[in-house]
Amino acid sequence: MATIEEFEQKIWELEGIRVIVRGAENTQVQSYNYKNAVSGGWSTTKWLSSRVLPKLDGNEVIVIQGNGEEPNGRTLVRNVKDSYHQ
Repeated sequence: MATIEEFEQKIWELEGIRVIVRGAENTQVQSYNYKNAVSGGWSTTKWLSSRVLPKLDGNEVIVIQGNGEEPNGRTLVRNVKDSYHQ
């Protein structure tokens, strides 16, 4: 188990993507315990539905691009990652 803050930080460290999980400060979620980052060719929707949402026990999550906006679900993970370096 992990706090929301720990979960968000682990995704940043492994995936290089900023997410915001909506939930109470002391909410516990499942750990983001993957060893390898997701393929850059996945859409953000596929990544969220396959790897992120199953760990959140019903909490909402949003992805934040480098410009502060939420990407379209069809946006590729590699493009979200690249947005932080522009």
